[in-house]
Amino acid sequence: MSRMLIFMVMLFLTISFSNASVPDGYSKVKELGGIEEFKLESNDLTVLLMEDHSAPVLTFMVTFHVGSRNEVTGTTGSTHLLEHLMFKGTPRFNKANGGHIDNLLGNVGAMLNATTWTDRTNYYESIPSEYLETTVEFEADRMRNLLLLKEDKEAEMTVVRNEYERGENSPYQTLDKEIFATAFQAHPYHHSTIGWKSDIENVTMEKLRDFYNTFYWPNNATVTVIGDFDKTHALELIKKYYGKISKSPNPIPELYTVEPKQEGQRRVTIKRPGQLGVVGIGWKIPGALNADTYSLAVLDNIMQNGKNSRMYKALIDNNKASNAFDDHSMFKDPSLYISYAFLAPGVTHDEVEKIILAEFDKIKKEGVTDAEVTRAKSQIKAATAFGRDGSFSIASRINESIARGDWTFYTNYLDNIRKVTAEDVKRVANEYFIEDHSTTGHFIPVLPGGGKDKPGPSSLKKQPQFYRTPGMETPAAALSPVQPQPTESSIAKNIERKNINGIDVITSKTGVKDVVTITGSMAGGDIFSPGDNGMIADLTGRMLDKGTTKNDKFALAEKLENLGATLRFGIDKYNVTFNARCLKKDVSAVIDLLAEQLRMPAFSEEELVKLKKQTEANLKRQLESTNSRATEKLNRLIFSEDHPNYDETIENLIEQMKAVTIGDVKAFHKKFYGPKSMIFVAAGDVDSEMIQKSLKNAFAGWDGGVTHKQYEQQTTKTKSGKHIVTMEGKTSTSILIGQASGLKRTDKDGLPFYLGNTIFGTGFAGRLMSIIRDDEGLTYGIYSTHTSDIYSDGKWFIGATFAPNLLDQGLKSTMREFKRWVNEGVTAKELQSVKKRLTGRYKVGLATSRGMAAQILGFIQQGYDVEYMDNFPNEINKVTLEQVNNAIKKYIDPDAAVTVIAGSVDQDGKPLSKK
Repeated sequence: MSRMLIFMVMLFLTISFSNASVPDGYSKVKELGGIEEFKLESNDLTVLLMEDHSAPVLTFMVTFHVGSRNEVTGTTGSTHLLEHLMFKGTPRFNKANGGHIDNLLGNVGAMLNATTWTDRTNYYESIPSEYLETTVEFEADRMRNLLLLKEDKEAEMTVVRNEYERGENSPYQTLDKEIFATAFQAHPYHHSTIGWKSDIENVTMEKLRDFYNTFYWPNNATVTVIGDFDKTHALELIKKYYGKISKSPNPIPELYTVEPKQEGQRRVTIKRPGQLGVVGIGWKIPGALNADTYSLAVLDNIMQNGKNSRMYKALIDNNKASNAFDDHSMFKDPSLYISYAFLAPGVTHDEVEKIILAEFDKIKKEGVTDAEVTRAKSQIKAATAFGRDGSFSIASRINESIARGDWTFYTNYLDNIRKVTAEDVKRVANEYFIEDHSTTGHFIPVLPGGGKDKPGPSSLKKQPQFYRTPGMETPAAALSPVQPQPTESSIAKNIERKNINGIDVITSKTGVKDVVTITGSMAGGDIFSPGDNGMIADLTGRMLDKGTTKNDKFALAEKLENLGATLRFGIDKYNVTFNARCLKKDVSAVIDLLAEQLRMPAFSEEELVKLKKQTEANLKRQLESTNSRATEKLNRLIFSEDHPNYDETIENLIEQMKAVTIGDVKAFHKKFYGPKSMIFVAAGDVDSEMIQKSLKNAFAGWDGGVTHKQYEQQTTKTKSGKHIVTMEGKTSTSILIGQASGLKRTDKDGLPFYLGNTIFGTGFAGRLMSIIRDDEGLTYGIYSTHTSDIYSDGKWFIGATFAPNLLDQGLKSTMREFKRWVNEGVTAKELQSVKKRLTGRYKVGLATSRGMAAQILGFIQQGYDVEYMDNFPNEINKVTLEQVNNAIKKYIDPDAAVTVIAGSVDQDGKPLSKK
């Protein structure tokens, strides 16, 4: 047999074997990193599959290759507005016939949403895996059969406009929008994803329908399925429902506009009401698939990640800024790398701008050290591992890689990062950080006024525009003693609980590989602050990571950063909290650092001075937030001064903070810190025996601490009435309608009331969002919630945002539904649906180590044993309709509710006249 014949026979056998593993109607494109790519031959739909059977959950995500870069003047924001309309239904699945997505999937516990960004739009569902077919059928149907009714567009336009107005309240978001608009003259990155207000208000139904008919086709989409499914079955379902759809009748339009070379520095200034200034400097960088992206990613990490970053040392540690971060936009086309700083009180814009530029100039001249590059790579490696904790996290990262132009960006990312050298970082700094290619923006506050909540890196950085506000659904840990667990499986069998040196230690083995999440708490929160100074506990907790008697803060941070681990402390009303993430091999080292910071903080006078200046800036920024001002006002109106839920004014907190001494902090730590009430939870790829041994060694000999006490029941101090907090320069108002409930989470009425409130005001399946937003189009977000715990009773309230000119109508509709809920109660059908929804959501929530750890901690804090998690669904199912409606009437009285409005309205609630 000739060599050629042998080769042909082998090739035939190889092809035959390969085709045998590919279902009919598909061609397999490639496989990399455990992800398989298929092409549906009838319409060129791309399908990505990755099986993971570690949890009975999967994520189904559809990515369309269309974003705000595909818009032109007159249609800006259309991609995002169309994304909203995609939830209005099809002839087969719509609200009128009971086939709305929240009925189909929300009521079985799905986490579902959609986002629009510069280069893509995506729709996703994280679901119990048995609902895959329903999800595929729904998503395939809305790809080409959308109703697109004019009345839906008119209602949703006001929703999107309110979303726009909420963003305009933020100094940072406003400045970021203007920097991009100034930096890009020709390319569509010039406009933000949400679009210009006049385009949002005036785009026609015909334009939206044209947009839909141009871009929403199988050959312009990628379906990604990650998690617990069978590959062959999934491909069959996708072919069954998507295979009926033809490819687009015309070629998908390609963007051909290229941004001209920038030939000089550009500057933009925004003057609006606010407390403190913001500086942003952006430089032009290449698109994400350019080889220099990886060197820029390492540079980004060196500049901003952790206490040893260049920006932290230059700006935050020197009290020039209360917060600073860099935003490396990895977009499909050339974009911006922006360095942001939020000015500390008394610091000028020019001063901070010079510091930022000096840091980049230093790198351009001197480069970075090998140690910095090694540390950055370790952090990126660990962050990549953390990003594989759960099907949704993986699908989200693949989604962004698809948007950049190649899904294998995700699988190849770490290999490319490993190749980066210190010389590469210096080279890209010199190539891209050029003054003539930069755009500098200053936000200058001119009056007391508005913004968002106090800044933090996670809340400030640019994000896609979401159909639903992230976090709109009630977090798992707040749902009740614990959410219902499906009876067919057991959580408790995978949990181990022991007392180690007085610490309540709980470990839970999950399916994630190499990743461990740690969370915990102990008594020592704000309510333990002595005397008349409510800031002592807060400052004590925030001093924990500022150095110990063994290591200063930079040495501590370096130990964590070299591992790629994170360890953060927090203070809430009742507890000192800690949260960590690390690789499995580093758990002992992280436990040692946790113990060192809890047991032997240095409490340096110099560090306290720095912290107080940063705290002052952050508190002043809360004065810019309509929501913060409304919350403070409501809590002062409905609670007495001796109740844990009572709030001091922000101005008083600033004065109290200034009065705290290092002696106060040391005394508080000595009196209240110890293992007496400490809970330690670790979930993920845990080695329970090793963790217990590490804790025993690290906390040996530590004693002390305190336990929680119970507080007296509170009734609403102020009976009813409307109260206005007037703030200049607000495009959106925040409203709160609430009262003290007198109800604790563990009271016998706690669970029935929780179910009733969930029906009324939680998520899109709740009445408030379904009616006030979805039907009437009055707001982007409205909800109701009950904040309580096992130590004191809480408050129940409705929260919403409205444009000032829609405030009266919004309040009227809200009060109408509020009274109907109390007077008429909920229905048996609603109760049945919410029980099913919570059970499914619980399963989805436990699919990550973070979700598992948070559930366990909340459960243990409330005094339950881990075994109760498996029995609790029976408790939910035993709740009767009568119990729910009686609890609503017993604890809530619309006539006693207090209304607070914060925003640009006068004392009569009328919009302020524009000057």
